[in-house]
Amino acid sequence: MRVFVTGASGWIGSAVVPELIGAGHEVVGLARSDASAAALTRAGAQACRGTIDDLDTLRSAAAASDGVIHLAFKHDIAFTGDFRGAAEADRRAVETFGEVLAGSDRPFVLASGLLGLTPGRVATERDGRDSGAAHGDGPAARQATALRTLDLAAHGVRSSVLRLPPTVYGEGDHGFMAALVGIARDRGVSGYVGDGSNRWPGVHRLDAAHLFRLALEKAPAGSVLHAVTDEGVPIRAVAEVIGRHLGLPAVSIPREEAGEHFSWLGGMIGADAPASSALTSELLGWRPVQPGLLDDLGKGHYFRAG
Repeated sequence: MRVFVTGASGWIGSAVVPELIGAGHEVVGLARSDASAAALTRAGAQACRGTIDDLDTLRSAAAASDGVIHLAFKHDIAFTGDFRGAAEADRRAVETFGEVLAGSDRPFVLASGLLGLTPGRVATERDGRDSGAAHGDGPAARQATALRTLDLAAHGVRSSVLRLPPTVYGEGDHGFMAALVGIARDRGVSGYVGDGSNRWPGVHRLDAAHLFRLALEKAPAGSVLHAVTDEGVPIRAVAEVIGRHLGLPAVSIPREEAGEHFSWLGGMIGADAPASSALTSELLGWRPVQPGLLDDLGKGHYFRAG
């Protein structure tokens, strides 16, 4: 297939692109900068200059493709106070892709998120499909776009939503785990909220990339998929591994002080958000082969001096 990928040079996209090319697909990646375009060319993909706000660019690239994987999301503004703006840009991009792909039976795979889906209990692929639950700002706005994507199945698009955990980890990660390591260094303690029993799911970026390819190739229309290796890792266990590697104590941070201690992570670090991928594995035969989160942290790459 000729596959158009947004977010192609990002943390997950830079693993998805070689996964697709290695399986014989031709990749066209959206590139916001000359550096991103050069990275895509080095990886063996074609670069299409633009952003997800360039709807005409998205429209023409999708029309010339056999399938689309939409990974791009404005995380930079989402986590600095404008989640609504990021979600609105995402919605417009999805609506554009839906218009182009309608009636074609071509695949469209949307990256979405798991955090906040079913607080306090294990989320499955059957959860979050009720339109009544997807109203408001924050993650709910992104869930509404995911529901729009599933609705495209009724309009001749082989659409699927691939939900990602809050941490997609691996060597080179600059996301949540790297942020926790940095905060521990700055604060002199490796913190967790309360008793630290709240759980986060996780997936290695290479396992996630493999699932994106499987979704493109064979996910049925209207599928919800979970890229989850670890169903729920207690954040206290994460803090303890970080503390051991940095030679710092792992300590409890009162919930009311989480915002001050963890900065932009304060509103999320105490969330209990376990999730299962059992139905995804059954549907597509996806089997994660990379290390789990704690094992990956234990390898030490998060703690190397920059």
